[in-house]
Amino acid sequence: MRLAGRLGGAALSLVMVAVLGFFLFRVLPGDPVVSMTRGRPTTAAAQARLRAQFGLDRPLHEQFWDYVTALARGDLGTSFTFRRPVAEVILERLGPTVLLVGTATLVAVVAGLWLGARAGWRRGSVFDRVTTGVSLTLWAVPTFWLGMLLTMATGELFPSRGMRDTDTAPDFVSQSLDVAHHLVLPSVTLVAVVCAEYVLVMRSSVLAEAGAAYLVTARAKGLRDDLVRRRHAVPNAVLPAVTLVFLRFGLVVGGAITTETVFSWPGLGLLFHDALTGPDYFLLQGLLVVTAGAVVVMNLLADLLHGLLDPRVEAG
Repeated sequence: MRLAGRLGGAALSLVMVAVLGFFLFRVLPGDPVVSMTRGRPTTAAAQARLRAQFGLDRPLHEQFWDYVTALARGDLGTSFTFRRPVAEVILERLGPTVLLVGTATLVAVVAGLWLGARAGWRRGSVFDRVTTGVSLTLWAVPTFWLGMLLTMATGELFPSRGMRDTDTAPDFVSQSLDVAHHLVLPSVTLVAVVCAEYVLVMRSSVLAEAGAAYLVTARAKGLRDDLVRRRHAVPNAVLPAVTLVFLRFGLVVGGAITTETVFSWPGLGLLFHDALTGPDYFLLQGLLVVTAGAVVVMNLLADLLHGLLDPRVEAG
């Protein structure tokens, strides 16, 4: 029953996001038809035909009904900017975002949990003070500002725009190395911000476990301090951090939007930015549904995983 309740709550969240997204984007300043015809002489009659083609001349409640019925069929509409189905446009940009977010999340989780565990275990040491200070600083720094700083500091070593060079050899190895070279700055920017929170949470979890009776017993058995930390303290302290990885997926996606815009990384984040400048209503709605759906699914997984990892929590 609890699982059914969680699934129902997730579905309700998606419905609310889809409904609110429709009305939210309608209050954005700008005219999609004017944006589509910018730079080209267009008569009022031609603009009227475009509005009729995309249904923008119809009353808002009729547009909303068309949107809801199309969404129920899995149709996200047609992009004003690209004149193509929104689902097709999003699918094209999904790969770069998955590459960036996946790489950044993997590195941030591994580095953040390791640094946080060592900092918490050595409370008050130089390592702890430096790690905590740097993490707090990075957590407070705006993502776009950090990205620009890295661009100014290392712009001559790593590309700061795009995903690949046009003059790269067409073979797989050359293309892969070129993408990896372009990936360095955006992934480092995202890792720095995301990793900071994992460090702080893991450190707090280890500190909370430091005085537990089972650790005193482990030390009394003669186990080395390093083994006590790795075999006993860390496995129990890692639960909140692992759950946080899923719960903060929305934060990573939000950071990716800013990061992709700064570095012109051709993923969903940059697509979202470009759609806002239109505004491209159907594209914005589709992006919101896709990203919100990913966040809701990850939150649901976090809830279920918490129950699986902690026997004190009913998994449902």
